[in-house]
Amino acid sequence: MLKISVERLNEIKKSFEGKRIAVIGDMMLDSYFWGDVRRISPEAPVPVVEIDNEFYRFGGAANVALNLLKLKTNPLPIGVIGKDNEGKIFNSLMEEAGIPSHGIIIDDSRPTTSKTRVIADNQHVVRIDRESKANVNEDIERKIFEAFKNNVHNLDALILQDYNKGVLTKNLIGKIIELANENNLIVTVDPKFLNFFEYKNVTVFKPNKKETEDAFGVKIGDENDVARYGKELLKRLNAKYVLLTLGEKGIALFGDGEGIKQIPTKARSVADVSGAGDTVISTLTVALTAGADIYEAAYLANYAGGLVCEEVGIVPIEIDKLFNVVTEEMKK
Repeated sequence: MLKISVERLNEIKKSFEGKRIAVIGDMMLDSYFWGDVRRISPEAPVPVVEIDNEFYRFGGAANVALNLLKLKTNPLPIGVIGKDNEGKIFNSLMEEAGIPSHGIIIDDSRPTTSKTRVIADNQHVVRIDRESKANVNEDIERKIFEAFKNNVHNLDALILQDYNKGVLTKNLIGKIIELANENNLIVTVDPKFLNFFEYKNVTVFKPNKKETEDAFGVKIGDENDVARYGKELLKRLNAKYVLLTLGEKGIALFGDGEGIKQIPTKARSVADVSGAGDTVISTLTVALTAGADIYEAAYLANYAGGLVCEEVGIVPIEIDKLFNVVTEEMKK
């Protein structure tokens, strides 16, 4: 197991504060309706949910920005919302959290990507998605690139957070990575199936097992398969590192001219895996900007992902909780 001294942990934690990190990708709004079921509808054989509570949370790339904020950095989210009620709610959440919104572009031709969950008697009854998966048009594409270009000289790192909702187009991916590399930014990627192999020349490429299986059209079984496809990604994308998340089996790290390095999961009791990937990419990126090496950064990110899995719902990692728990682990 990787051992990090308490002094080193304190040094890394202190360096988290004030880092400037852009998040470009699919901004989402998560809506929750909680209630009880006491009868069946007379109109159809479906439950009638009597709503007791309604609340909203960031989803997608916006949740990454919130994680960055909770890690004491200065996030800059860049993405698209619609000219609709969900977009207004999204902007109000941004203002409430203190996250800058000047990188958020309003596109009145598409809805704000939103996921509405109806929960009754602690059971998830239904989820309603409102979204467009079509690529953004050339005008919106240009505005996204300009928002990044206008801020690139003030950034320490860039996260590309792709959920295949049409914001990160093939053309935009190439232009953004090229500009980021010209400005010596750390570039990390959380991909999805579409454009999976377009993310070339980045610092860390972080797919999960299923995304990798889908991209290669294979089933990854044992450690030999993990090693084979991790190395293939490293070579094919010319990435400095590939970090492959393996669910309950932790993560596998490739790079530095060495073989596979696996770090077991740190979830002590899994309640909900929602948002764990957002937390991993956020923590990994901040740690790298703070001067952590890739192994230290991967260890902290893996721990952070495990901690949020212990919570119900999509919740961000808290910097003090992360470092307090890791410090106690290192003392054992």
